[in-house]
Amino acid sequence: MRYVDVFSGTPFKGNALAVVHGADGLSDEQMADIARWTNLSETTFLMTPTDPAADYAVRIWTTGGELPFAGHPTLGSAHAWLEAGGVPAREAAVVQQCAAGLVTVRRGDRLAFAAPPLMRSGPVEQSEAQALVAALGLDPEDVVEMAWVDNGPGWAGILLRSPDAVLAADPDAGRCRGVKVGLVAVYPQGARADGVAAEVRAFYSDGREFAEDPVTGSLNAGLAQWLVPAGHLPPQYVAAQGSVIHREGRVHVDVVDGEMWVGGDTRTIFTGHLPEPKRPETDQ
Repeated sequence: MRYVDVFSGTPFKGNALAVVHGADGLSDEQMADIARWTNLSETTFLMTPTDPAADYAVRIWTTGGELPFAGHPTLGSAHAWLEAGGVPAREAAVVQQCAAGLVTVRRGDRLAFAAPPLMRSGPVEQSEAQALVAALGLDPEDVVEMAWVDNGPGWAGILLRSPDAVLAADPDAGRCRGVKVGLVAVYPQGARADGVAAEVRAFYSDGREFAEDPVTGSLNAGLAQWLVPAGHLPPQYVAAQGSVIHREGRVHVDVVDGEMWVGGDTRTIFTGHLPEPKRPETDQ
């Protein structure tokens, strides 16, 4: 088992992921128990693929259930699989099988996944948009545009007028049941010495709890698929996320030959072993 820090060059400043190796023998109930115990936004379970085109299979669990796809679990799982001795069939890429299908992870200076197609796009309905603005404590005058950017988790995206408006958002947790929404704003060109082009925040609720996600690959992928073609962001840029909650997330977006890649620095922080799972009792 590995605890991996994803989307930051500084240890403990990215998004934590627990990765369980050799999980083929675990039941859904055992996976859910482990995910609830780690109490992280996601825990992943590496398994033998059933698709011959994949190098490995992964199941992605939150404390509230299973996801078909998520970004930082994809990069963290690929990192853990490679570090544990996994040998991909292709020299420059790893192919992951998950509930959303096959996802290619490019190897290089940093791992990057190919953004999966959006499952839902287009404008957010007016009544839902108004409810989101109120629940997130936004000034309606700061909202430029809103759209669905859902590639599996269910994200809606809100483009705001300034990074300051993103950083100032003050959600009302009591009004955010079921919310999965990302805020984004673009910095003026050259405004930051570190080259960051956009500020992002992500908020989610699984119906039981509401939280801000430190750094979110799936959301950033969806935002890029929306905002790059619209001309709000360039084909290559870096987004910052987690600033308000004392993280230093950096998400690298790169469009190459029409394909969008979402990457970040990834490192193992801890390794360990799970206890042998308890087997069901049988009659003697």
